[in-house]
Amino acid sequence: MAELAALAYTAGANVVGKMTQKLRSPSKTQYLGKGKLEELVKLREQLDYDTIIVDDELTPQQQQNLEDVLHAKVIDRIALILDIFARRARTHEGKLQVELAQYEYNLPRLAGKWHHLERLGAGIGTRGPGESQLETDKRIMRQRITRLKKQIEEVRRQRELYRQKRRRSGIPIVALVGYTNTGKSTLLNALSRADVTAKNELFSTLDPTTRRLYLPDKRSILVTDTVGFIRKLPPELVAAFRATLEELTEASLLIHVVDLTSHNAAEQCETVEEILKMLKVDQKPRITAMNKIDLLLSKDRDWRESQAIRYISEKSGEPQPNTVLISASKKWGLNRLLEMISVMIEQNVQAGRLALEINSIESASD
Repeated sequence: MAELAALAYTAGANVVGKMTQKLRSPSKTQYLGKGKLEELVKLREQLDYDTIIVDDELTPQQQQNLEDVLHAKVIDRIALILDIFARRARTHEGKLQVELAQYEYNLPRLAGKWHHLERLGAGIGTRGPGESQLETDKRIMRQRITRLKKQIEEVRRQRELYRQKRRRSGIPIVALVGYTNTGKSTLLNALSRADVTAKNELFSTLDPTTRRLYLPDKRSILVTDTVGFIRKLPPELVAAFRATLEELTEASLLIHVVDLTSHNAAEQCETVEEILKMLKVDQKPRITAMNKIDLLLSKDRDWRESQAIRYISEKSGEPQPNTVLISASKKWGLNRLLEMISVMIEQNVQAGRLALEINSIESASD
């Protein structure tokens, strides 16, 4: 509920109240149970709300029935996230992707706008402007979806050409992944002196940003900041952002940035793991960067980097392999992170050489 409130705030809403209900399964027609729905109606006089935000995906029927009873706008979690994405998209590609996701989300809900005509039933008098307008709207929306998919496919082809050029250059790619608002953009800025927007807000970065970076061993790499993941990520967004998320398939190494101060850090890591599996990149080499350690320290003393990392290490127990403690905002732990990147990139290069040698031997024996 705290995350839903944060999403609502990000979308510009003023949260005046919260309500939860424990049900084995939501009502198929109204989502909420009868008693809870009556309670919500009575709260209208007390809270003077004008919008209800539900932390699930609603069916078109559930949404329409709730609006009929509550006389207020009802949106679900997916519509809320899509609204935030629409506000935050800056590039032409990002806007295309969000628009496609919105159309695909709204198409099955379009009929609800004409429910007053559908209730007339079949027979004489039901075929007229209403039904014609509905079909016209659906056709226009489908045509727009088709055009958007073609435009995004063109973007995808252009991205593939760019990736081919990068492959020929042989420069390794490191991708920053993680839950939204864990500090990925702040980390990219700290590592590469980039100027990526970094705010304490959900989804402050939508459009991927890539910067060149030199490691301690003088090796050159490209670091890419990607859109943050979130629980119940709308499938429409995953599909629409396919061209962007394909950048992860090209990465030699993933850096999973974790907000160590979050009470839900474990659940957020599970969400990231699920999405990486869905994108089929979960087996890639990975470093886990436990971020924001400075926020876990007492404010009554002036901490040095070594003191802070040692203190948090003692508190969190034995560090896991390929895990590093950092503070992107304070630039703590970045040298250790860069060293780990160097080692793992070199391991990848050696593994590639070994694979080439094996293939050469097999070809010779054939």
